Amino acid sequence: QVQLVESGGGLVQAGGSLRLSCAASGKIGNINVINWYRQAPGKQREFAAFITSGGSTNYADSVKGRFTISRDNAKSTVYLQMNSLKPEDTAVYYCNLVFRNLQYWGQGTQVTVSS
Repeated sequence: QVQLVESGGGLVQAGGSLRLSCAASGKIGNINVINWYRQAPGKQREFAAFITSGGSTNYADSVKGRFTISRDNAKSTVYLQMNSLKPEDTAVYYCNLVFRNLQYWGQGTQVTVSS
């Protein structure tokens, strides 16, 4: 059983920055892939970024160059640094992982970017 808790969301002006955190209930060093997804109002949940246990990363085209995903295994936490935020980044952001063939999601954290 894995529990994930996102935090760090809030209201920010366009061009600003936020850092989201995803804290896991246990050690994450053995989790191969951890993802960030987001869901804007009226839209489907979409992939934003992932990071592997080896530190490899990948990003959706919509966030590439502006967002950076990282992980701190000692703190059992994954981060999403979001820079140059745009109003279209407004969404609930979720972290996600698969452990023992089961998918886990956090409760989400709201990010609102004003123009």
